[in-house]
Amino acid sequence: MVFDLASDMILVEIDKKLGEFALSVKFEGDSGVTALFGPSGSGKTSIVSMIAGLSKPDRGRIVAGGDTLFDSAAHIDKPAYRRRIGYVFQDGRLFPHMSVARNLDYGRWMSGAPRDDAQFARVTDLLDIAPLLKRRPGALSGGERQRVALGRALLMRPLLMLLDEPMASLDAARKREILPYFVRLRDETKLPMIYVSHDPAEVRQIATRVVRLDGGHVVATGGVELLGQ
Repeated sequence: MVFDLASDMILVEIDKKLGEFALSVKFEGDSGVTALFGPSGSGKTSIVSMIAGLSKPDRGRIVAGGDTLFDSAAHIDKPAYRRRIGYVFQDGRLFPHMSVARNLDYGRWMSGAPRDDAQFARVTDLLDIAPLLKRRPGALSGGERQRVALGRALLMRPLLMLLDEPMASLDAARKREILPYFVRLRDETKLPMIYVSHDPAEVRQIATRVVRLDGGHVVATGGVELLGQ
């Protein structure tokens, strides 16, 4: 299941002053998984928030899938709902009053895309969530909720997926359960993803590219060898 993208490249070059904290980063990504890795407070979540359009850089440029999302010099700042970004948070943020099926369809509806039953079937098959469609989020395990959140984001037909520590709220058993789905998502969709984590073992299994952050700056870029042993 390959998503049709005008370009699989991601460019992030942004500056932002957050109180006493100064964020200034530049990195690129591609159709693999670009991991933003670093200690708490290094700026990882602030970066994905600006990519998503939930906060605004002071200056810089953000490009995804051939689409300029933000460019301070050109006065471009697309609102979040027009950025075609699938965002998966730590806790999934599903609607508790909706069934899994309705939660999934919400992503498609938000993107303005017509209903595509074949695409819906492909996504639910990819994530093994078809048996869950009639349930509500309260009846799901943590791993199941995150798989539904992934499915909802995919059904938006995004240019880019942002995964902000999506396994941070899961215990070790649930992490082992869901990890293969992130690997499958990476290998089968070829969709550019930015994955935030401070867990080297997790990043080592998922990432194709690593951006190491510290103190609001990029200190190294490369492969998973940057994580050490």
